[in-house]
Amino acid sequence: MNTLAEFQQDMRRSYLWGATGIITSGMVWLAAAAVAFYATPKQAVWTLFIGAAFIFPVSNVFDRLLGAAGKHDKQNALGRLALESTIWMLMCLPAAFAISLYRMEWFFPAVLMVIGGRYLVFATIYGTKLYWLLGGLLGAAAYLLVSLSAPPHIAAFTGAVIEIVFGAALLVRAKSQTS
Repeated sequence: MNTLAEFQQDMRRSYLWGATGIITSGMVWLAAAAVAFYATPKQAVWTLFIGAAFIFPVSNVFDRLLGAAGKHDKQNALGRLALESTIWMLMCLPAAFAISLYRMEWFFPAVLMVIGGRYLVFATIYGTKLYWLLGGLLGAAAYLLVSLSAPPHIAAFTGAVIEIVFGAALLVRAKSQTS
């Protein structure tokens, strides 16, 4: 494995184009939306934070159940980029939390912007411009949600729908590539 194309193919094959991670993330967003609606937005913030800690291990189980390796080749340089983008995302989340202390309804849009930015990096990791679309959709949704003063449960639900639909589409693509 020596070329960018080979690294990307390894990532796509190992993680089903990232689809299981996106779907798992979407389910966490859905849980946060339910908590925001039925309990409090503050509890929904913690639901998102705690649930996010389980996205990679849960999606990894799904990868394996669906026939993927769930781990990339140790020589794959893109694994390091994935880790670095994760660290960048984690470093941004305290800013989103600080925003929630000022205006709770801005928390979920702020996180949508952060993860949307991270997905832009996935365009390189997985070798598909579809991640530019996902990142752009999340960013546009965040802007719209703030502009409309959407309540937290609507913002979280919006993130859930975008990720689940996009993840499902990528999963179909991944499975069609392996068939």
